[in-house]
Amino acid sequence: MKERETSDKIEAGGGFPVLQYWAEKTLSPQGIKLWQTLNHKSACLACAWGTGGQKGGFVNEAGESLQRCLKSVEAITSELMPGIKTDFFQTYHLAQLQSLTSLECDRLGRFSYPVLLKAGESHYQRISWEEVYRLAEQAFRQPSETIASYSSGRSSNEAAYLLQLFFRALGSNNLADCSDLCHAASTVGLKQVFGSGTSMVSLESLKQADCVVLIGSNAPANHPRLMNELIQIRDRGGKIIIINPQIEVGLVKFSSPAFPIKSLLRGGSDISTLYLQPIPGSDTALFVGLQKSLIEQNLVRWDYLESHTENWQSVIDYARQIPWETITKTCGLSREEIEATAALFGNLERVVFAWAMGVTQQENGVDNIISIANTALLTGNAGKIGAGTMPIRGHSNVQGFGSMGVTVKLRREIAEALSQLLGKPLNITGGYDTRALIEAAERGKINTLFCLGGNLYGANPDLNQAKKALAQIDTIFYVATKPNLGHFQGLARQNTVILPVFARFENPHPTTTESGNNFVRFNERGSSHLQGSDVDVISEVELLTNIAVKVLGTNPIDWSRLDDTAYIRQLIAKTIPGYQKIGQLDQTRTEFTISGRIFTEPHFPTSTGKAQRSVTPLPTLKAPQKQDFNQPENAPGITLILGTGRSYGQHNTVVYQVGDKYRGMPHRHCLLMNVEDAKKAGFQEHQRVTVQGDAGKLENIELIFGPIREGVGFMFYPETNVLFKAKIDPRCGTPAYKRVPVWVF
Repeated sequence: MKERETSDKIEAGGGFPVLQYWAEKTLSPQGIKLWQTLNHKSACLACAWGTGGQKGGFVNEAGESLQRCLKSVEAITSELMPGIKTDFFQTYHLAQLQSLTSLECDRLGRFSYPVLLKAGESHYQRISWEEVYRLAEQAFRQPSETIASYSSGRSSNEAAYLLQLFFRALGSNNLADCSDLCHAASTVGLKQVFGSGTSMVSLESLKQADCVVLIGSNAPANHPRLMNELIQIRDRGGKIIIINPQIEVGLVKFSSPAFPIKSLLRGGSDISTLYLQPIPGSDTALFVGLQKSLIEQNLVRWDYLESHTENWQSVIDYARQIPWETITKTCGLSREEIEATAALFGNLERVVFAWAMGVTQQENGVDNIISIANTALLTGNAGKIGAGTMPIRGHSNVQGFGSMGVTVKLRREIAEALSQLLGKPLNITGGYDTRALIEAAERGKINTLFCLGGNLYGANPDLNQAKKALAQIDTIFYVATKPNLGHFQGLARQNTVILPVFARFENPHPTTTESGNNFVRFNERGSSHLQGSDVDVISEVELLTNIAVKVLGTNPIDWSRLDDTAYIRQLIAKTIPGYQKIGQLDQTRTEFTISGRIFTEPHFPTSTGKAQRSVTPLPTLKAPQKQDFNQPENAPGITLILGTGRSYGQHNTVVYQVGDKYRGMPHRHCLLMNVEDAKKAGFQEHQRVTVQGDAGKLENIELIFGPIREGVGFMFYPETNVLFKAKIDPRCGTPAYKRVPVWVF
């Protein structure tokens, strides 16, 4: 395997490197199957921006074509790998598997038969599905408070609904989800302000925006098709304001293959009108500053505030009384920069505020969201076409899992409907979200863990803690299509079971998914390339149904009926608000936008119908010091605020490519830093250093100089998770991955 990839300086995101990758995969042995899958009527496997479904694999909900991206090709190509050979786990022992990187794990191929690792054994062994169900029956008969799940947004709505229904029938509210680690702050903050925790902006609405304020997002890498919308906004004279401590080349200029003449062949389209680089974690301070400037420039919509918001005066008073010096010192931007930004969007009629995990993965993530919402409300940009708040979510169905009730914070109306379906009251108190689950496992409180996709081990901060915590659990079931780090590092005390399932486009039955903009797609049944007498793969729905039948039989419902996804959709229609139309999907094939979430009028689902505003205090941010690492100030090196994130060749914890051409980072073990910081520390580019956090260190890290704010560094996740302990936003449970104090020497 190549350890290092090099590239010439790239002047725009996207572009010909994307086409080169597409061409390579098209000409590979998988090429024909790749294109068949790309055209399959099912939702894209990658991000929650959404494309595919009944209009065709390349078509979005607006009917626009050429809406596939590099991430989609990477994900499908990975799923089309051959099955792992029958003698693989006999040949390779655990220590060898534990030495693999994330990329090497992914390239092992597809799981194609169930395997079990028993305590004290050095090899996984193949087992039958009968043995799987015997283990499951025993594991799920443990006390309900000791049973937990963790899930990934790659699965379907039907599997998610079945998972939570089974757990609630058992009496467990321990339904952790990958969203706990990313956009939980968005859900909590938006529900508090607007009574709804999702985007209020549809794709149709976004197309009518005059301006997008994009905060803490590297959309060119993680949501490339969003860039097509930003290009079109700029083409019609709109403005794009980028807020990110790091200058991403694709947020300055992006070359989209969807527009071959006007974008691709011309070297790219301009994206950012204005680019701000604040101190990580200071978003609340910046947005309070924007509010203050809007007030001072007389750009506030006072009539809107009085008619459509509550508690607006306290927010105004707070912004007025905070000194400019405090704001600028906290966020690291000048008053002039903040005033210019406020004037730019404050004088426009329709503004969308969009964000990703640079905002949410902070100790004050919920306050960040509320401060953004407060700013939108100040200018009347909520509850009208072309305006509003728009979290940009990662996994393709991560939002659908929340809608289906996979959460420890179940909505009252869903709880009542499910209670009626199951014929008994639900346990909806307590419950472990993802970080609480790790802590409970570490204390020996969990006996059984069921992971529906995902990489619970690799996604968590403090990997040593995660490994020790999972080792306290008696039985762990990993439902997966391909290997990841967690399958070899996150091992149970007694039984670690890996259960192979079909990918979305292979399922023998139709399923649905939900986009981040609340659009529900209908995925047609498919077929798998995994064939032969040695292949023993089933669907997630069949797996969950069989376990439920073994454990519960017909109590309190006939679980065997739930192997029919059409029947599950009927139950969803009756119990999940806004999903009534899913009951007719099998007959109509008509995809739909979930009702009650897209706000085109300033009336919100709160107790008063008005937005509920609240004051967001400025965070107290302390720059890391060498003494934080028990070092004197004259010790060598420098302290930085480290942001961790994905490379351009990566989706969540899954790594598809070694290097990152767009950032000039040739491999996974690089630290991107500002050249001025390097001069202060006496570093040279490409020098190898050690990066020390509060939980561990990484050695032999190559320094790469790049356009990142002074005092800030960037490294790739999940490798960096070994460095730091979880600092949690107590209101949502999300760790601060984007503000990690480190000492570099």
